[in-house]
Amino acid sequence: MSGIERRLFSQISCNWAGVPLRTCNTVLGFIRRTTTSRGLAVSAVFQPGEYPTGQKITDAEMAALNVEHHAVCPTWNYTIRPRTPLSC
Repeated sequence: MSGIERRLFSQISCNWAGVPLRTCNTVLGFIRRTTTSRGLAVSAVFQPGEYPTGQKITDAEMAALNVEHHAVCPTWNYTIRPRTPLSC
């Protein structure tokens, strides 16, 4: 999995508790120490590199996404599914 799983944002925020995030190691430490009440533990690694900013997505590209908005807070809660079924 790349990025931070959206369901962990609130747990990471509670663990972080407003401490200044001055270094990558500080951020990684807070993420790695995050757990949930159901026993989920989090792993995190730093992936150095340059990532382009200012990328623009066209309206056509957005319309082509297979987005399923959830009933509760649909602007924030959604699932993006592959456009075509995965083949194994």
